[in-house]
Amino acid sequence: MTELLLRRADRVVTMDAARREIAGGDVLIRDGVVAAMGVGLATAGRVLDALGCVVTPGLVNTHHHLYQTLTRAVPGGQDALLFGWLKTLYPIWSRFGPEEMFVSAQAGLAELALSGCSMTADHLYLFPNGSRLDDTIAAASEVGLRFHPTRGAMSIGESAGGLPPDSLVERETAILEDSIRVVDAFHDPRDGAMVRVGLAPCSPFSVSRDLMREAAVLARDKRVMLHTHLAENDEDVAWSLARFGCRPGQSCRVGLADTDV
Repeated sequence: MTELLLRRADRVVTMDAARREIAGGDVLIRDGVVAAMGVGLATAGRVLDALGCVVTPGLVNTHHHLYQTLTRAVPGGQDALLFGWLKTLYPIWSRFGPEEMFVSAQAGLAELALSGCSMTADHLYLFPNGSRLDDTIAAASEVGLRFHPTRGAMSIGESAGGLPPDSLVERETAILEDSIRVVDAFHDPRDGAMVRVGLAPCSPFSVSRDLMREAAVLARDKRVMLHTHLAENDEDVAWSLARFGCRPGQSCRVGLADTDV
């Protein structure tokens, strides 16, 4: 068991049901989880003096693409709509490998930590040149944020009517096999876990309905979260209407109709 005591903060903002704010407050953290808040708390573990500070709960980021940290200022994508932006950046992302995935995640996670974020999800849906979800999990371990990475996927390339280039899509059997691998290797369901893995077929314009359905079945079987993109902008909605004759949310429900999720 490890303990950390934040001591004598000017204010501890509890965000509990009563919205208490504790002047001169202490926060005791045990094994990474807040165990107590009050005044005059003690520990045999590490003590950090918070005098002059306001202590608040950490922010939680529910959606991120950490690999995109390295491509924020590409001129051709700056003023483009969603599809044009993606088509500008797909060729750059296709040259990424494990090192780029690690460094981009490390930089993005450090930025989040400096902004007060203590937990983030991440939707990684392309895996070029040997990249794996493991690369971002390793970066999160070094930075120290609680991490909810999702094993995303794209399986329908341009030649099959999807948006991404064929070079960035994967076989659906390989996607499901690797999804099982990363959940079994890294997912920790315990309270206060540092890593929990979810499954995340990217979007209706980049995965098949079959994969959307199979991912939902697998997520239910493994008791992990399911994540995707829907109706990101008017282009996305128009594409779904033209392709499926329905809006993205309706298309997704059709894809998941037999999964009871």
